[in-house]
Amino acid sequence: MKHPRIVYLFILAMAMACNTGTKEKKEEKTPVEKSIPKVVTADIEAGIKANIDKKVVEGDGYFNMTSEGKELRLQLVRVHTEYLSNLGPRRHFACVDLADVSGDVYDVDFFLEGDPGSMTVTETTLHKLNGKPFYTWKQREDKTWYRRPVENASSDLLGVIEGEDNFEFHYEVTLPEMKESAKMWIPMPQSDRFQTVEVMAINTPVQHQILEEKNYGNSILYMEFLPEHSSKKLELVYEVKRQEKNPYTEDASPTKYLNASLLMPVGDRFQVLADSIIGQKRNEGAIMQARALYDYIIDNMRYIKAGKYGTGDAVYACDALTGNCTEFHSLFISLARSAGIPSRFAVGASIPSDRDEGGIDGYHCWAEFYAEGKWWPVDISEANKYTALATYYFGRHPANRIEFSRGRDLQIEPGPDSGPINFLAYPVMEIGKTPAFPKTFFSFRRKAGEDAPNNLVGLP
Repeated sequence: MKHPRIVYLFILAMAMACNTGTKEKKEEKTPVEKSIPKVVTADIEAGIKANIDKKVVEGDGYFNMTSEGKELRLQLVRVHTEYLSNLGPRRHFACVDLADVSGDVYDVDFFLEGDPGSMTVTETTLHKLNGKPFYTWKQREDKTWYRRPVENASSDLLGVIEGEDNFEFHYEVTLPEMKESAKMWIPMPQSDRFQTVEVMAINTPVQHQILEEKNYGNSILYMEFLPEHSSKKLELVYEVKRQEKNPYTEDASPTKYLNASLLMPVGDRFQVLADSIIGQKRNEGAIMQARALYDYIIDNMRYIKAGKYGTGDAVYACDALTGNCTEFHSLFISLARSAGIPSRFAVGASIPSDRDEGGIDGYHCWAEFYAEGKWWPVDISEANKYTALATYYFGRHPANRIEFSRGRDLQIEPGPDSGPINFLAYPVMEIGKTPAFPKTFFSFRRKAGEDAPNNLVGLP
């Protein structure tokens, strides 16, 4: 199905063409009509950018608007080139994303008039907030189009819970057959400003200790096993209250998140690719540059669990342009860091929104980048799966998830003989000095009653 905005613009343009077509058959164009220059989408893009730049200068660095009594201070994120349209002689349409200082991202519709190099905005409306529409386009019986408000937009689509989620999370591991002593490391989620985690139970067949990983502040459960512990189970149970994550400030310097990791190189081919993607946006803000990288990965990568997927190898991701969430976000981080944008990695699990208990299909990872004094959450693999929510996932992580650990190349003592841990979601285990991969299962039970979530977000 075509997007309603595209349908509206197409019908409007065709109607105007039909109205003038008969006249063109009967008579030649007037001198005035002949003087109207041809307009291409690049002209409209330049026109809307020039108008926004002018308003930014007038607004002391921000594009200022008012929405429901709220004063918005906005900065340009991207121009939706796919929606740029010439509606007729000297009439044009443009749609852009603008980010407020609060971190909210607004989709704004503009109508313009004029010729290339000299266009003025005649109408401005806020279409969406973080991907949720304020209105949609509808057609009357007489075939004309109008804006129709969207009441309580999208309450049950695409599995994103806004606001808050509250659930019990179970992390279960079954030990493999062991013929010699073994060691295991498991991430332990921690409380922060977006999630409150209470440990309800740690059931293990042996004594355990909690290690502190200092570089990123992770907590890691450590155990040592003997052969008689083969086939035993261990389980960690947490009660979690999770908040939807939006752009946020942090006191610590972001500069260490410009450095390379073992599987996320910086510079060289990534510098060349980042420069080519960002292009003329090099003179724009870091938000626009990050959005260009974000869109490039959405447009060019495919979510396929094949080949060398799941390792978070940015070189592999760059070559294959396939993988799971680790490849999507590792490539983004290498590109962003190469462009001088601090970026970082985290991993956890997504909690299903369409049911209140049961199993979870493995881990999930995501990223954040630093711009305009804030860390901006992004989830590019989910945006790739559900492109209707690409605006939402640029600056938001939903409430229905839990974060296990942060960072790459984790170093702890005692640590694995294999060296730093690439990232920590599933258990890292060594039997003797040989890596082992125990069966791991995640499940959850959402809290009922007042704590249950009641606001899902999606698009019409």
